[in-house]
Amino acid sequence: MSQPAPLEPVDALRRIAYLLERNRAESRRVEAYRRAAAIILPLGEEEVRRRVASGTLTELAGIGPSTSAVIEQTVAGRVPDKLAELEAANVGPLVEGGEPMRTLLRGDLHTHSDWSDGGSPIQEMVAAAMEVGHDYLALTDHSRGLRVANGLSADRLRKQLGVVDAVNAVTAPGFTLLRAIEVDILDDGELDQEEDLLAQLNLRVASVHSKLRMGSEAMTRRMVAAVRNPLTTVLGHCTGRRVMPRRGDRASRSGGSVRPPSTFDARAVFEACVESRTAFEINSRPERQDPPGELLNLAIELGCCFAISTDAHAPGQLDFLDLGCERAVRHAVPPERVINTWPVEELLEWARP
Repeated sequence: MSQPAPLEPVDALRRIAYLLERNRAESRRVEAYRRAAAIILPLGEEEVRRRVASGTLTELAGIGPSTSAVIEQTVAGRVPDKLAELEAANVGPLVEGGEPMRTLLRGDLHTHSDWSDGGSPIQEMVAAAMEVGHDYLALTDHSRGLRVANGLSADRLRKQLGVVDAVNAVTAPGFTLLRAIEVDILDDGELDQEEDLLAQLNLRVASVHSKLRMGSEAMTRRMVAAVRNPLTTVLGHCTGRRVMPRRGDRASRSGGSVRPPSTFDARAVFEACVESRTAFEINSRPERQDPPGELLNLAIELGCCFAISTDAHAPGQLDFLDLGCERAVRHAVPPERVINTWPVEELLEWARP
């Protein structure tokens, strides 16, 4: 029987960052480990070992006592203490109860990279998605109007599509990075991007991010118009609520306290989703838990399709799917109506405008 490959310092640092993200640790703690991995990666094994032997690791800008200890212990052939501690605390799913749905999910349809307000490059998000067993991942960075989140202009989106195509050219068979976007729903229900460009994407998550306290009638018109747009694939985090302060991603630096849900005629919006074949997102972020239970029950009753997605802004947050799946199982969401349980070919055909 072949022996497992020895743990490399870069892998140990990245795994620690992943597990910290999984537990919503502060961004600065996570970034210390990811930054250290990026610093030593180009040095090569021999130079890293030389610095460990001479005690000069911390002379490298960005390598501190904690990350140095991880590197030194890994080079010595040990599992770093920090990694062992985190692995022991992260056995099993984030929450029990969602396993029957989680085993059926083939991918995640709402994620962000450092092209907008995520904390990691596209390639790191893809690597993490493959490691957790996804067949596909939708890269849904924000659209141009959401400047606070570094939303993509049309030109930047076109450049990103080139990167997506390049990533797909080198990933292992059986995995697809989907051309996608989280596009803002504007005040009048229009989508915040050029229509011909949106039509080039595989999938479009449409979400409200502004004027969340708009009057109920106006918000209903706004959302119905968006879900009836043939380009809309998924209605994202429908109420915009926040049930706890946001932490653990780059967006959290701007703060973020508890926020009440937007008000709208849910029946009208969900009936429009059914009529227009627009899926309804179960957002798995712990601070969102969107939609509330009563709205989820109504969407099930009316016959909506669903997307259980993480809204991940970092690789470790891809495990937030456990939380969304638990809610889906608790509310008896029919698995056959969850679009990311479908094979990628079926999903793409369904999502075609």
